[in-house]
Amino acid sequence: MNYYNFFKDLLKNADIELDGDRPWDIKVKDVNMFSRIIEHGSLGLGESYVDEMWECQDLSEMISKLLASDIESKLTISNKLSVGASLGKQKLKKLLNPQSISRAKVDVSSHYDLGNDLYERMLDPRMTYTCGYWKKASNLAQAQEHKLDLLCRKLGLSKGMRVLDIGCGWGSFMQFAAEKYGVICDGLTLSKEQAELGQSKANNAGLPINFILQDYREYKPEYKYDAVVSVGMIEHVGPGNYKEYFECADRFMKEESIFLLHTIGSSISKVDCEPWIDKYIFPNGVIPSLAQLAQAMEPKFNIEDLHNFGPDYDLTLCAWYENFEQSWPELQFKYGERFFRIWRYYLLSCAGAFRARDISLWQLALTKGDRSLPESVRAV
Repeated sequence: MNYYNFFKDLLKNADIELDGDRPWDIKVKDVNMFSRIIEHGSLGLGESYVDEMWECQDLSEMISKLLASDIESKLTISNKLSVGASLGKQKLKKLLNPQSISRAKVDVSSHYDLGNDLYERMLDPRMTYTCGYWKKASNLAQAQEHKLDLLCRKLGLSKGMRVLDIGCGWGSFMQFAAEKYGVICDGLTLSKEQAELGQSKANNAGLPINFILQDYREYKPEYKYDAVVSVGMIEHVGPGNYKEYFECADRFMKEESIFLLHTIGSSISKVDCEPWIDKYIFPNGVIPSLAQLAQAMEPKFNIEDLHNFGPDYDLTLCAWYENFEQSWPELQFKYGERFFRIWRYYLLSCAGAFRARDISLWQLALTKGDRSLPESVRAV
């Protein structure tokens, strides 16, 4: 079968041309890319790009058009095989727990311990590796400052409060909250590099911040927290652990506390990740749906507010890529050209997914019951 002509016709539905002249058109370098896509779907698309079998100037726009046109559902060749493999993988993941405590440590290290030099150059000055809030922001640093302040205002923070950050990264939220709102912060992370760099920065600044290198399931605090926040972490938790995750948050909080959850969200409930992202970027990561979250938090929490600003992640990812590309001459000898193509595909394909509204970004303000909520919970 002439796969070139087959895909040429198929891609017309997405306004994409093979070997066309527009920035989002695909330039074919090796026609074997098509058989890889037929056999492996989205994994084959990503891997054939990494292996230099095709090029695209505006990769994010191309992915956005692909997803918006739902072309994958029209790709019926070997459909039975791909669907069967997917169902088999989902059944296996329901039986096992790929986000166990021991496995979670390995998965987190594989991504977040790549090297602080990479993230220092790609991210904003505070090293915030989650979606920025671009309302009234003109650059990445402003968008991240706005997002951090938004979190603080929704939590109703005030001087002297004790706050827990579940999955704290390099501590950007804790640093901001301690500086601007005078709170005391503890942060949980499984990344040794994040903890060491973040604690060093906090100590040098004289801030009351404590990094704890421990899984949230093993953490046994001696006190209850005035507020709990978790930003971009539940995507690593896995559906089999959602209920325990919310039980832990409940255990960490005072009765009157607010739990603010910031997460990428899916409109479809899944138990596994997009195959290419799973293999190359976030092993065993899963994007939750609202249905999965609601079921897992029942009966512990009330949803007081739900804020969706998914399009802001498109802007954030494109800003990260711009920083990464500009810094590549300083990074290339350590990471190599194949890593560049992997990272380019990661950042820009994810930007395209948010642009197509294939995935969203949610902030959920949660409480444990009746209480007088601060108006700041809806501080958008």
